[in-house]
Amino acid sequence: MKRGSSLLFVLLCVTLVGVPWPSPGAEVSAGVNGGPRVDLDVLFVGAHPDDEAFNLSTFGRWDEYSGVKAGVVTITRGEGGGNAVGPEEGPPLGLLREAEERRAVRRAGINDIFYLDTVDFYYTVSAALTEDVWGHEETLEKIVRLVRATRPEVIVTMDPAPTPGNHGHHQYAARLATEAFYAAADPGVFPEQFTREGLGAWRSASILRQGANTDGTPTGPGCDVTALEPTDNIFAVWDGRWSARHDMRWSQVEVEAQREYASQGWSVFGDAPSEPADIPCDLYTLIDSRVPLTEHTDRPTAMLEGAVATHEAGLPPRTELYLTSEDFYVVGGETFEVSAHVRSGDDGLGSSSVSLSLPPGWQVEGSGDLGMVEPHETTDVTFMVTPPADASPSVRTSVGATLTTEVGGGATNRAVEVVPPVRGMLEPLPQVADFRRWARRVGVEQLDSLLVDRLSIGRGAGAPAGVDLTNYSREAQSGLVRFKTGAGFSMAPTERRFTALAPGATERVIVRAANTDPGLPVSNMGGEEGDYPFDIVTQAGGITDRKFAAFNLVPVTRVAEATAAPTLDGVVSAGEYHGSSLNLSRLWEGEPPDSRADASGRARVVWADGALYLGVEVADDKLGTVLSQSDAKRHWRTDSVEIAIDPRGDSENTSSTFKVGIFPTTRASKEGEPPAAYRDADAHQGPIEQTAPGMKIASKVSSPYDGYAIETRIPFSELPAAMHPRRNGLDIFIYDSDTQDKVGQTRLGWSTWEGVQGDPYRWGHAYLEGYRAPDRSRDKPIIPGVATRSVRSPRSILQSARNGVPLAAAPAVTPGTSLRVTSGPNLEGNALSVTLKASDRGKAHLFAWDGRRSRADAVVALDPKTPIEVSWTLAERDRAALEEGGRVLVGWRSFGRTQSLAPRIR
Repeated sequence: MKRGSSLLFVLLCVTLVGVPWPSPGAEVSAGVNGGPRVDLDVLFVGAHPDDEAFNLSTFGRWDEYSGVKAGVVTITRGEGGGNAVGPEEGPPLGLLREAEERRAVRRAGINDIFYLDTVDFYYTVSAALTEDVWGHEETLEKIVRLVRATRPEVIVTMDPAPTPGNHGHHQYAARLATEAFYAAADPGVFPEQFTREGLGAWRSASILRQGANTDGTPTGPGCDVTALEPTDNIFAVWDGRWSARHDMRWSQVEVEAQREYASQGWSVFGDAPSEPADIPCDLYTLIDSRVPLTEHTDRPTAMLEGAVATHEAGLPPRTELYLTSEDFYVVGGETFEVSAHVRSGDDGLGSSSVSLSLPPGWQVEGSGDLGMVEPHETTDVTFMVTPPADASPSVRTSVGATLTTEVGGGATNRAVEVVPPVRGMLEPLPQVADFRRWARRVGVEQLDSLLVDRLSIGRGAGAPAGVDLTNYSREAQSGLVRFKTGAGFSMAPTERRFTALAPGATERVIVRAANTDPGLPVSNMGGEEGDYPFDIVTQAGGITDRKFAAFNLVPVTRVAEATAAPTLDGVVSAGEYHGSSLNLSRLWEGEPPDSRADASGRARVVWADGALYLGVEVADDKLGTVLSQSDAKRHWRTDSVEIAIDPRGDSENTSSTFKVGIFPTTRASKEGEPPAAYRDADAHQGPIEQTAPGMKIASKVSSPYDGYAIETRIPFSELPAAMHPRRNGLDIFIYDSDTQDKVGQTRLGWSTWEGVQGDPYRWGHAYLEGYRAPDRSRDKPIIPGVATRSVRSPRSILQSARNGVPLAAAPAVTPGTSLRVTSGPNLEGNALSVTLKASDRGKAHLFAWDGRRSRADAVVALDPKTPIEVSWTLAERDRAALEEGGRVLVGWRSFGRTQSLAPRIR
């Protein structure tokens, strides 16, 4: 007999909301191939609990007034984030955040959240790092499995582009969702899901991303949208519709749902605007659609027409009309193919045809006659399209198509971009280049909209600038590229010639860029929100093209070698630190300080004895939450200082950097303990006692309180690579909190932009005078890898047992690897027991569930065909709670396959 613990599993004792309870007496079991599965209309794909939070008014009103059922894919449980409500981190935090998410989305009528058991390792702006950690094929396979299992007509996801500050997890979740839109419909992708799992290909009607590139967020019922890129298909849904179900506007329902994400500090969110004209609209940008589009994109169900809702032009449900083009980039005077694809559903379309609509001067050849379109028939027609030779370059155009049938009509469009014969563009940042390669491979180049190519330059310094010349034409090209900078910058030489550039080829030319006016403001204080624009002008084939790029001017400091190492006592004394002080008072996120006394700071830096010494002085009028020593992590939650070092100055992301958050005080400081520090989102995350034992810190908090000072010694040997004396990155940030709820309000720093903590290329430069770096290879990063597992979540087990979708989107068990209950669960007195029998080896996680929380738990390993009894001796209060309607929830995993059981206690 295997006995489980009779102790209460505290971490799981939270209210279950958002997973409907099966009817009394139901013997719920799911996860075996061939079983019934939930059928959804809309599926949102995000990376963390709360990623769907700003769509809940839209999903909720669809559910209430149109009967549209939505579900959510949450790739991780957010165990790598902060926690404003307790000390939990790692998997316990993941379970807490799952509970928050289920409570939140339940308000919008959402009952199904699918977690992939992928690790939330830390904040990064790098989709490439995210792919390395998550794994492309494994994660894509799971999302494709979910799409095929739940069969959503509409997929909604996040922004896949590396816009400033956009979380790399969000980017990569959106890329996976987009790939899954195509892959789920392709029988050649993951075919074992058909042959071994009983799934079939599924063609979702459309996929959209939340948000849009617009001139501000529209408010009021009209949702007037001004798109910055006119060819974007943008849909708007006003948040302010009244909810009869909740007796308030959906905008307020959404806010109250968002407050459920308390661990992320969202419980402090204020009420939604009360005036209808001030209530915002949710915006969505179309990524792709297989069904005709409506012209009335401001209707709240416009995204659903032709998919979930009937199309306005009367076409039968699931009628497809979409365009593909030979290439997204087209050259004036050169002909390219455009194909129209029509697919009928259960009803035929009769005699049908397609016609194209084009801008003035564009030519088209080809018949759009489709003939008779029978039920379940796919037919294509191809047109030859030629833009005028003098078409303006670098301008996007919508190619429109209209379908005419005996039973109705419809229209769609596809964007193409007119390009010059040769285009010159600044060498993109690695994350931008990675995104563009992905977009071209998948065929969604239109998502590369309004991304700015940037070059970081130190104040008063220079840097090599690569310019890529690409020949888009079908002939070899020769020409000229020129550079036009604004005042305070130069590029030398100012022009370069190229000859016989082959069709389709790209050639990179290198010039020298420099900041010639060191008096210009740096960081986001300079230029246009930190961008100093310049133009790359290319002339070839009689066409002149102008592409915009920008310099980011970062601060620079000279770091002297100290004649004597500073004394680490929390006092930045005169003479300890040579050189000028660094201004840490530039705002990069949050609320502007009311005054310098509210939040400001400065720092000094020297090197000595093989280490950097930094002295940071912070003015602050209110001390935020003082954390315990054990909770001194995720420094952005309260008053702290972060030091970021990129030792080689070439990091694409922070996994090859050193980043440490330092707390000026903890609850243990009164007992004489030193201040705490925790490395975060870098090459080796964790408390410095484990990850940088040679680092030393000291601090002094003023009394009466008006700020604090921190001194630290960071040995060069603790960095993940040898410190280059000139080519490196250094930044220092101040996090300010004036409240006691573990929520920060203001972020300041030295080199500052949105999301700068994840962008090493935008950190300042430190010139170490007289320092010679030793030969040393770069350390391999140690990435947090412990994810929350669905078999350990009773909420997920219960959901899986109800909706038939296996835990963690894993393959369902086969009859040869399944688990069954052979006896019980029985409650006799205070003894609860259940007997399990497995068809193969595996591990079962059991929870005695009273409908609200776990009263007992156990983990057992099973051998094939050998029954095993699991029993608990319960406390009286636990027995009473389970007596009426309790269940034993079982999460079973065998050779990578999962199954869920939820038998009622008898």
